[in-house]
Amino acid sequence: MPATARQRQGRWAEQRALRLLQGRGWCLITRNWRCRWGELDLVCEKPGRLLLVEVKGRRPGSRDGAGTTALRRLQRRRLRRAWACWLVHHPERSCWPVEFVAALVPLPPASGAVRWLRLEG
Repeated sequence: MPATARQRQGRWAEQRALRLLQGRGWCLITRNWRCRWGELDLVCEKPGRLLLVEVKGRRPGSRDGAGTTALRRLQRRRLRRAWACWLVHHPERSCWPVEFVAALVPLPPASGAVRWLRLEG
């Protein structure tokens, strides 16, 4: 089944965020991990640390170009539930400190920096 334009844009935004993280020394553990509670876009690690990244591609001039309304309480609850499920499947990392962040990625034709927002875990 061919990918929709929205799926292609989402993959593009995830790849851009991942390249930036890898440039900062983070290694990808998993991408687009799914369970019944939701999806984890990117899970990365540095020695003894984990980073959970929710990627949001944003078009210029959109109603929510900043992307912050896409990270409301319901979305954050889904993220926490999916994270708990991921930890059940990866108990060897359950004691590692984790940071939850959102990457707000401007979609083409826009250019500009990716905005990083720290989320409550």
